[in-house]
Amino acid sequence: MPTDPITPLGSPERPVRVAVVGAGPAGFFTAEALLRREAPVFDVDVLERLPTPFGLVRAGVAPDHQQIKNVHKVFEKTAAHDRFRFLGNVRVGRDLSVRELAAHYDQVVFAIGSASDRRLGIPGEELTGSHAATAFVGWYNTHPDFVDFPFELGHERAVVVGAGNVAMDVARVLLRDAEELAVTDLGAHALEALRRSRVREVVLLVRRGPGQAAFDVRELRDVAELKGVRVSIDRAQLEAERPRLDELEPVAKKRVEYMLELANAAPKPAERTLRLEFLASPVELLGDERGHVRAVRVERNRLERTAAGELRAVGSGDAFEIEAGAVFRSVGYRGAPLDGAPFDPRAGVIDNRDGRVVDGGSIVTGQYAVGWCRRGATGVIGTNKADAQAVADRMIEDVPRLRPADEARRARAAVDRLLSDRDVRVTTFADWSALDAVEIASGRERGKIREKFRSVDAMMNHLLRSVGGVGAED
Repeated sequence: MPTDPITPLGSPERPVRVAVVGAGPAGFFTAEALLRREAPVFDVDVLERLPTPFGLVRAGVAPDHQQIKNVHKVFEKTAAHDRFRFLGNVRVGRDLSVRELAAHYDQVVFAIGSASDRRLGIPGEELTGSHAATAFVGWYNTHPDFVDFPFELGHERAVVVGAGNVAMDVARVLLRDAEELAVTDLGAHALEALRRSRVREVVLLVRRGPGQAAFDVRELRDVAELKGVRVSIDRAQLEAERPRLDELEPVAKKRVEYMLELANAAPKPAERTLRLEFLASPVELLGDERGHVRAVRVERNRLERTAAGELRAVGSGDAFEIEAGAVFRSVGYRGAPLDGAPFDPRAGVIDNRDGRVVDGGSIVTGQYAVGWCRRGATGVIGTNKADAQAVADRMIEDVPRLRPADEARRARAAVDRLLSDRDVRVTTFADWSALDAVEIASGRERGKIREKFRSVDAMMNHLLRSVGGVGAED
């Protein structure tokens, strides 16, 4: 239903006003999908709780994978669109409620990702030295939420539980020569800790077999090709997979073939080792008298085929211990509730039906979920592009059904005024560009790509000291 017979919703004179909550890949890809259309016309505000954009591109991609981070150049083109605005340092649920967003925008898109991690659910998980991989990734990427976490790397062995790319990232960062990371955007605090690290072996515990591992073969190759690092895999476990190679999907087959190649190669002289333990599940973390992790109790698994034909890991009862001083769980990200948005606690996502938000079984008009908070933490950065396009298509379909709008509330100035009245120091994309320049210059002085600000306060104080102050340029 149009808002006015003369000025229809989606016209250049009355664009569809959209709030995207979250400035990560899913949020930017959604903004891009909407803004590149000629009709209907959209105005897009991307709101982010941090003063900086780009989400996991900035705070999740490993520092030695700079090529992946280059996707920010695509997002910068979107940010340059005259109908795009970045509103940083705005916490939806605190500075603005979801109800207020719905009142000030025609459509609201949740692109908040999956901020928490899944737990192992085993005894001893609370011990000092037991960590979430998500926290470690945030720590070495200088995410303000994690930069002060105390990671102790004083033991020669660490255990990583998981079989995905994040688990492999954690293992690689622990094993790589710290001086090779010194030229990246690794935080100075993390670099010093890794320089002092005594870790010489990382054990990757994989619940199922080599054919069911989730990490990309390129991730394993990145570790195997590191100077001074070798990969150790039980040759017998791999050879047991050989007769079934043709039953595997092409990606899994390629991964197993590469592991067979590694296992059968001549031993590589190395100071550090990545050891892959397949068919192994942690059942307990064991502590010392200080309450610190000293070992992991591990149970051997066997594979059984379910009625649906899937292979599942079943404990054999055969257990052993791995001495270790640090354990990193990397068994998946999980979404966290956002006050005012319907949440499915079982799936850990914003409750939705094909991207349209659902509350009590009914679709909430004008509200959507995209990315990890829509489908769960699956796929890579590029996966979010197709996801964003699909949700954007649904938003476009829904424009004729939007309710008549309160024009005064829908004006950009109304949102700005509301935030200003609440003393929210909003950052713009121009502010981010200023912070970006400082980080790059600071990094250049240290012979590296960039040195990131360690805290939100440091960012905001710099902007307040700079000419014009926070939000001076729209």
